[in-house]
Amino acid sequence: MSDEAITAGRRGRDPILIDLALQGGGAHGAFTWGVLDRLLEEPWLSIDGISGTSAGAMNAAVLIEGYERDGATGARAALQTFWDAVSRAARFSPLQRSPLDVILGRWTLDSAPLYLAADLMARVFSPYDLNPHDFNPLRQILDSRLDFERIARSRIKLFVTATDVHTGRGRVFRNAEVTADVLLASACLPTLFQAVRIDGASYWDGGYSGNPTITPLVRECESRDTIIVQVNPVERRQAPTSAREILNRLNEISFNAVLLKELRMMALLRQVAPTDNSECARWAAMRMHRIASDVVAELGSSSKLNAEWAFLTMLRDEGRRSAATFLTDHGPDLGRRPSFDLDRLLEGV
Repeated sequence: MSDEAITAGRRGRDPILIDLALQGGGAHGAFTWGVLDRLLEEPWLSIDGISGTSAGAMNAAVLIEGYERDGATGARAALQTFWDAVSRAARFSPLQRSPLDVILGRWTLDSAPLYLAADLMARVFSPYDLNPHDFNPLRQILDSRLDFERIARSRIKLFVTATDVHTGRGRVFRNAEVTADVLLASACLPTLFQAVRIDGASYWDGGYSGNPTITPLVRECESRDTIIVQVNPVERRQAPTSAREILNRLNEISFNAVLLKELRMMALLRQVAPTDNSECARWAAMRMHRIASDVVAELGSSSKLNAEWAFLTMLRDEGRRSAATFLTDHGPDLGRRPSFDLDRLLEGV
């Protein structure tokens, strides 16, 4: 049976409530854009809640605001417009691929002189030294393109995670609390930007405390199916050897740690199999699914700062392809059974 026939058949299905858990990853968030773009084509998928961090939080907010304006069509158009604006703003960035990388077709910035200089300076100087006015081009994009009142009244629940600098704990912001500052806080890498002040507290990237946070999807949503859109790889086949590879792997591990703990707890609770109406039962009953890509996993960490339109659209197309593969392979699992084997996460525990 062709993919078109499969898709047509599924469009006759009863609606399935789903939650989305969107990881952060800078420009790699364009992969998530593609995944969302493809899922929004399916009228039988109804989004109940979205938990997002960093670029995942921005994708979530843009989707919800666009959905409030014009349903799935509005959401898809809003995502396209947002990433186009990101790419346009990046044209004036000093961080561009080197001519050699362009010739060789590599998306990395690893050999770009200004990237190497900025990387070195970030180890000596803080954003308070290098960016005293705290300029962030994303602020203007968010302020000009998002109606936060629409997000506040949306039926789709939004959960944005940022890390409290003082306590080290994550704070989850919900629809009515989400502002441009909240989204920037969720994406605030402390080596690049000053901490974002909200309600008297300072916040850094939410990836340090939840990338993304699953707990509110379990506690506050009706859906029993959660699709994780994974940008940061959990496993690597080879041990890193260069300084940059080691630092990148350390960041991947730290940015996945809290999510993996939540998923391991879910796997353990399934083995207990509680049957009451307790919170433990809700965790055990959540059906987990995952959309990821080997193409994204193999990209260098510096490419997260590459916002060239050709790169973003390549990631978008890879996201659409990965989502289409997921729908073909695991679409029938939605509403019935998990397709992501959580028991693997208990190996060695």
